[in-house]
Amino acid sequence: MSTRAYVVAVVASLVGLVFIFRQVRRGRLRAKYALIWVTVALLVLPFAVVPGLLDETASLLGIEYGPTLLLVGGLVFFAALSVHFSSELTRVEERTRILAEEISMLKFELESTSSSDHRDPTSG
Repeated sequence: MSTRAYVVAVVASLVGLVFIFRQVRRGRLRAKYALIWVTVALLVLPFAVVPGLLDETASLLGIEYGPTLLLVGGLVFFAALSVHFSSELTRVEERTRILAEEISMLKFELESTSSSDHRDPTSG
């Protein structure tokens, strides 16, 4: 990889970090999700800073072509991220269902209390 490509990779990692921190500061990204992306950026940064590290790491893992390691790593990361977000979504859906049921019961209780309060006292 050329020196220019390494510089672009370092700049892209740093811009990504700044973007994540700004999103957290503005309240558009929760800290627990920011931690995931900051960790990824910090894991990728050494490969951008140290020329040849990607090829050496790939070689140690038995991968002949360095960029393949990035592709496989990215696929594994996004698969794991997808599973994580699916479990989060399931948890939120369950909580939403429970809250909707509680609201329905409270509305029923309020309506039944309200209708019993408005009965004609002379009819009873």
